[in-house]
Amino acid sequence: MTAIGTSSTVAVVGTGTMGQGIAQVALVAGHRVRLYDTAPGRAEQAARAIGQRLDRLVEKGRIPAAERDAARERLSPATSLAELSDAALVVEAILEQLPAKQDLFRSLEDVVASDCLLATNTSSLSVTAVAGPLRHPGRCVGLHFFNPAPLLPLVEVVSGFATDEAAATTAYETAAAWGKTPVRCADTPGFIVNRIARPFYAEALRLYEERAADPATIDAVLRDGSGFKMGPFELTDLIGQDVNEAVTHSVWTAFFQDAKFTPSLAQRRLVESGLHGRKTGRGWFDYAEGARRPAPHTAEPCPAPASVALHAELPGPAGVLRELIEEAGIKITRDRTPGESEGFIRLPGGACLAMTNGHPATRAAHGASIRFDLSLDYRAATRIALAPSAATSEGDLAEAVGLFQALGKEVSVIDDVPGLIVARTVAMIIDFAVDAAARGVATPEDIDTAMRLGVNYPGGPMEWADRLGAPWVRDLLDSLHHRNAGGRYVPSWALRRRADLEELVL
Repeated sequence: MTAIGTSSTVAVVGTGTMGQGIAQVALVAGHRVRLYDTAPGRAEQAARAIGQRLDRLVEKGRIPAAERDAARERLSPATSLAELSDAALVVEAILEQLPAKQDLFRSLEDVVASDCLLATNTSSLSVTAVAGPLRHPGRCVGLHFFNPAPLLPLVEVVSGFATDEAAATTAYETAAAWGKTPVRCADTPGFIVNRIARPFYAEALRLYEERAADPATIDAVLRDGSGFKMGPFELTDLIGQDVNEAVTHSVWTAFFQDAKFTPSLAQRRLVESGLHGRKTGRGWFDYAEGARRPAPHTAEPCPAPASVALHAELPGPAGVLRELIEEAGIKITRDRTPGESEGFIRLPGGACLAMTNGHPATRAAHGASIRFDLSLDYRAATRIALAPSAATSEGDLAEAVGLFQALGKEVSVIDDVPGLIVARTVAMIIDFAVDAAARGVATPEDIDTAMRLGVNYPGGPMEWADRLGAPWVRDLLDSLHHRNAGGRYVPSWALRRRADLEELVL
């Protein structure tokens, strides 16, 4: 099968924000589109709203007026499901309630032709379960668009347990013909994006609960330190705390309450308080008119050390720090500390400055020690987090702060928590991605595409795994698990296997 031709009708059931967006995408692609909603008058309102958005596209020069006029002619509201009988594709975008979706598809099966493709836009329910009651479940597929559908390119094409390969291929090629970037995935909780993105939110919430840092600082370190477009607290405020928490709870439940997906009590309390984010005027941050956004904790300026000593090479992407230090005019000598294989920087006062490896800085054998956070690009980063040990003096810390400030970085000093902020977040995302690929959820290429386009990550987690190396990720998670037993940080079998293979090659 190939993409559904533009001579065929596409029907959209459910005319909320997502339904309208999907209808607009199909309409602009050249299809006749019929809108249906059980609420009287809602389909007509949606058609008018879509027409107004087309007007704005003309005003902005995105489409010519003639194309808008033709699209309006192809758009029509329906007053009953029977009016959808000639549709070649029906996309449902109703409430995330399994019985309601099942009832809808049962009714549609009595109306549409036997070769009509039935698609659900569910983001959290099982496509297999949605199709379960159908006489012909093979034609039911997931078409998960991202909001706003006309703007965001990603579409997850989800095959349920009974979905025919031909149906999934048609859905994939149709999405591509509509100008989208489709990725294929199996029917597992959260699909690709909502499964693999969980640690981005969960680790930030865990860090907040551990009092490692405040929300503004955690956001700034992830955003300015590694290129994420938004921090997890500001992003969940935008999504809606109630929506984000509901997805987290749904995925956790679907995975039989696996510790890796455990929801946050702090977020639960926020939702219970009615502080749902931007839409209610307040979430983690206050969005009232005139309200001031709290600033991240940023260290005061400190003098840069004239020289530092380097013991071995710094691991992974931190290796570029040697170049940055030399470019800043700081002299580098060689540190000859015996019995140490880990690369670190010896500061003039004697303190050891090393990239986090999952252990806290406070370890008796190391004395004055400071851990710095992972960055996916230390040259481009504008902020770095530091965590000093209990034995670190103010003078030692000032030398570390001054060093990174000399490299053009703002510095956030946080509590001495294992893995700091970026490292533990990225390591968990990588573990989730490697595990998903090994279980056949999606190909490594589609996982990276989905995470870049679906949640705007600065790179793909499978790409990060290649750059950082699976052994480093495994060891960091093992260290976190040692400090936080309970299963949350246990590396997946797939990550362990990948790490073993990489070590064999080395």
